[in-house]
Amino acid sequence: MKTVQTKILLGNSKDILKTIEANSIDLIITSPPYADRRNQTYGGIKPEKYVNWFLPISKELLRVLKPTGTFILNIKEKAEKGERHTYVIELILALKKQGWFWTEEFIWHKKNSFPGKWPNRFRDSWERLLQFNKEKKFNMYQNAVKVPVGNWATKRLNNLSNVDKERDNAKNGSGFGKNVSNWIGRKMVYPTNVLHLATECNNKQHSAAFPSSLPEWFIKLFTK
Repeated sequence: MKTVQTKILLGNSKDILKTIEANSIDLIITSPPYADRRNQTYGGIKPEKYVNWFLPISKELLRVLKPTGTFILNIKEKAEKGERHTYVIELILALKKQGWFWTEEFIWHKKNSFPGKWPNRFRDSWERLLQFNKEKKFNMYQNAVKVPVGNWATKRLNNLSNVDKERDNAKNGSGFGKNVSNWIGRKMVYPTNVLHLATECNNKQHSAAFPSSLPEWFIKLFTK
């Protein structure tokens, strides 16, 4: 049985990151304090100051990440004075200028989100999981996160049309296409970029706990 060593560095990331060797990390997953959220826990960072607060940290993340590595940023914009704030969009643009590739955006759908209503919106039930890379080619192990094909395949694949048996290009001109017959006999398939995970319930002392299954999924996808 292979022995796995675990090393925990405890401290402020602004300080700890400087002690880590450059180009040495395969995967970074972080859920930093969101702007003006949970002030008693995190002290609160104003949306207008968020980008400038985060860029020194992301600069160090860029330094320590391997060229083949991946950076996942869990974040969500807030609503302020009746509209969504743009600080997350501004941060994405700033990270691109800093040298990051914004490769993909995953969505974390919170399956056990409580219902709620405000005068002009409903309760949030999802958060962003932004994928950044140093280069366009990076390590990714897609077979590690395959999921069961699902019950839809039983009926759908038993009644194939002629169009289903060849590549059918999307009618909207996107360039994407599908050959439905490719799914015949398959038990496992690749997932979508929407992760359906419940929020963590057993760590009630933490004001912003997220499930261990969230980083676990990305560890499987981007590392060995």
